[in-house]
Amino acid sequence: MGLLDNERIDSELSNLPGWVRDGDEIVKRYDFFDFVAAIEFVRRVADRAEAANHHPDIAIHYNKVTLTLSTHSEGGITEKDIEGARSFDAAMG
Repeated sequence: MGLLDNERIDSELSNLPGWVRDGDEIVKRYDFFDFVAAIEFVRRVADRAEAANHHPDIAIHYNKVTLTLSTHSEGGITEKDIEGARSFDAAMG
């Protein structure tokens, strides 16, 4: 698969509103009306992550969900992470 270079990462993130680079990861925080809405989103993310066999780190703070993506086996950001970011944004629905 291979790591994406900095230019490609920046280019991809410019088309993914809210996603930012944090070292060898990409991160986005989603805000919801309440805890139940946040958990429903996490369930949709989990289904998509399982289907792709690529799982984000997920932090839940009441009505806020933070997703962090990195391809650990490659040691950084790959196309799988970009695809995951797109898919998880689509889970907002």
